[in-house]
Amino acid sequence: GDPQKINPVIPVDLVIDHSVQVDRFASPDALRVNSEIEFQRNRERYEFLHWGQKAFDNFRVVPPATGIIHQVNLEYLAKVVQLYDDRQGGKVALPDTLVGTDSHTTMINGLGVLGWGVGGIEAEAAMLAQPVYMLMPQVIGFKLVGELPDGATATDLVLTITQILRQHGVVGKFVEFYGPGLSNISLPDRATIANMAPEYGATMGFFPVDAETLEFLRRTGRDEELITLVERYTKEQGLFRTDATPDPIYNETLELDLSTVEPSMAGPLRPQDRILVKELKASFRKALTAPLGPQGFQLPEEVLNNKGTYKQNGTSAELSHGAVVIAAITSCTNTSNPSVMVGAGLLAKKAAEKGLTRKPWVKTSLAPGSKVVTEYLT
Repeated sequence: GDPQKINPVIPVDLVIDHSVQVDRFASPDALRVNSEIEFQRNRERYEFLHWGQKAFDNFRVVPPATGIIHQVNLEYLAKVVQLYDDRQGGKVALPDTLVGTDSHTTMINGLGVLGWGVGGIEAEAAMLAQPVYMLMPQVIGFKLVGELPDGATATDLVLTITQILRQHGVVGKFVEFYGPGLSNISLPDRATIANMAPEYGATMGFFPVDAETLEFLRRTGRDEELITLVERYTKEQGLFRTDATPDPIYNETLELDLSTVEPSMAGPLRPQDRILVKELKASFRKALTAPLGPQGFQLPEEVLNNKGTYKQNGTSAELSHGAVVIAAITSCTNTSNPSVMVGAGLLAKKAAEKGLTRKPWVKTSLAPGSKVVTEYLT
């Protein structure tokens, strides 16, 4: 048969990410060694994908070590408004949309692009021009007012939002963020919130296009012609948000004053179980003996003081409950946010200046969301 019959009908981008394992860590050559092992393990896969990129139209492969798929999409791939050829030889503009085979595809909602994760069969069907079917969802409006206080980060904000939305119940629903508080949230912070849609249970967490969207497109080197198209199209279609935009009508609405957000952590087991950093010590001790479940381990009193012995390379130490043995900055949520990454970098720099070093039993890893993120730290 004609092989062109299986050519993707719509543009398809395959981003190779999360393919490296941390075999070597805490050494200057860790990146080189882990990258070499990665290519040895995946050589056959990469050769196949390289062939596929040459054999098919509408199919691009973003190579390993470029970045995490969602950040690459945010920085390079997404258009916000797409131009297509019509049957009369002209052009037609349409809002950018996508489906991805990763639940955190929703990160692109922070750029004003409609998109969410689907299964492999659904994605393959879309590649071959088949529609993606869904029931018309309810849309929950989440109004944001005020601005974050000093010391609060996008991570604290998204954990707060996740807790609120999980308690309310938004599974199978769309969430759209609106209100004057959006003007105080950078696009990377919006992307962090949108990324966590699977954690708060929504199909997506959408941010409308506004001046911050256009500025982000400009900062990431998008063509000025595209930026002009995005601005003109969204304003003409009533999709462009300003502080004067009337509140849309939703099925339900929620509200959060950003000034009330406090430094938070997730856990001990689920992201919606938010813990204030100032209450971490007491919360962990309580969780040790609490009934077995999302917020408890149900350990008997007689084992609370048990210790384990670590031995390696002539070093030994006793570890108790709560000992940190893995320190990983690798998720697509945190490794793409400039303020959070710079904050981590400054903390590490100050710690080194004070003479603090990694404990030998702690396995450390850092996987920046993209090469741009690496530039933040250098």
